Amino acid sequence: MDSPQFTAETSPISGAGRAPLMFDVIIAGCGPTGAMLAAELRLHDVRVLVLEKETEPASFVRIVGLHIRSLELMAMRGLLERIREHGRQRPAAGLFAAIDKPAPTGLDSAHAYLLGIPQPVIVRLLEEHASQLGAQVRRGCAVADLEQDDEGVTVELADGEQVRSHYLVGCDGGRSTVRKLLGVGFPGEPSRTETLMGEMEVGVPPEEIAAKVTEIGRTNKRFWLRPFGGGAYSIVVPAAGVSGRDAEPPGIEDFKQQLCAVAGTDFGVHSPRWLSRFGDATRLAERYRVDRVLLAGDAAHIHPPTGGQGLNLGVQDAFNLGWKLAAQIRGWAPTTLLDTYQAERHPVAESVLDNTRAQMELHSPEPGPQAVRRLLTELMDFDEVNRHLIERITAIGIRYDFGAGPELLGRRLADIDVKGGRLYGLLHRGRGLLLDRTERLTVGGWSDRVDHVADPTAALDVPCVLLRPDGHVAWIGDDQQDLDDHLSRWFGRRAAAPSRGGAQT
Repeated sequence: MDSPQFTAETSPISGAGRAPLMFDVIIAGCGPTGAMLAAELRLHDVRVLVLEKETEPASFVRIVGLHIRSLELMAMRGLLERIREHGRQRPAAGLFAAIDKPAPTGLDSAHAYLLGIPQPVIVRLLEEHASQLGAQVRRGCAVADLEQDDEGVTVELADGEQVRSHYLVGCDGGRSTVRKLLGVGFPGEPSRTETLMGEMEVGVPPEEIAAKVTEIGRTNKRFWLRPFGGGAYSIVVPAAGVSGRDAEPPGIEDFKQQLCAVAGTDFGVHSPRWLSRFGDATRLAERYRVDRVLLAGDAAHIHPPTGGQGLNLGVQDAFNLGWKLAAQIRGWAPTTLLDTYQAERHPVAESVLDNTRAQMELHSPEPGPQAVRRLLTELMDFDEVNRHLIERITAIGIRYDFGAGPELLGRRLADIDVKGGRLYGLLHRGRGLLLDRTERLTVGGWSDRVDHVADPTAALDVPCVLLRPDGHVAWIGDDQQDLDDHLSRWFGRRAAAPSRGGAQT
């Protein structure tokens, strides 16, 4: 299926009396998940329209952390250097329930650190990336209704305009309109606790703040004041109760009241830059796909922010889904390929929800959870325990179920040395890759979708690997027929004649 480029005469939103314009994919929501998905689709020349209900990007500056796996994915697309210059690196330590332990030694990644970056900056960079690749982003466009049929999805906007596409992906957050219109269940637990978070200036000396934070932090892990820059502090403090999902944002008086209740002083806080609240609601969509409509990011799962996994989980959803949905649209996807999105990502989200539930229990000041916390703190002195938890939080321990095979099968391949550079430099185009140490295999009729690098010096312990566009190992071996079978499994039927589009080195 050819995907014609946009022209100056085509409008992404239909006007009165005009038939809806057909796109390949409409994405609801231009947060990190939606922007990343749009970029992944554009790598395959998929016509993409992103609808964002907000007219302007968020103005408040909340720092988020990109974990190891997300940094690897950015490196795969040539984005890491651009993103890294806007963030601050720190060790991948203290992530699980804020238990203060050093990062395990020898993590299997060339990017084994945490990158703190303002959320508006990462959203802007990803949106710019998608736009540069040709995605159209329309702000002030809220999805009001949808209707799907055998050929596509018609999306109605809040002002009554309509637009039509082959597929729709809801990346529109925890209160997803798309999910609600689909009628997909969102089971889980409502918030039991609520936490206030914001950035503001303080009126007491730094040493007084540090002493009080150290004192209270021994038992209360939902309390901190950290210097943010420009005279401001990032402040987190437990709320007085649970106000509900539709509550107004907190005010400065709410912070003063709770700081006094927890610390015995309000630290003279004033001049807030932004104030918010979050709960510990934990929910997972029953389905990630209903025919031509899919869910990703917070639209599919919500959980407490402990461990900083939310943004990362959504971006990784986008990387898993993007090439599969593009394959469906381009016409070469194997029959069940799109179904593997839910099969692979739903269990990952279940695991994240479980570990955030556990972490929230360990944040409780009650004697029982504190006893468990002390025991786990001791156990994390064992490198195997510490490593397991960090690999789980940072998503480098994920193994998709591709069937029986070597331990590496289904796992992501680290950014190893290859001739002329690093592995991830070969994945910028979002295609599959055969890394061939035998120098005798071929991707043949799949060269329009899969690149081939013959390199006997590659830092591998196996003869050859076939990588999917998301960097996960789809096959290991040295037999051409076995390779062809797995190329068919992941990349569909071979082309009638080999294409010259694949890289051969």
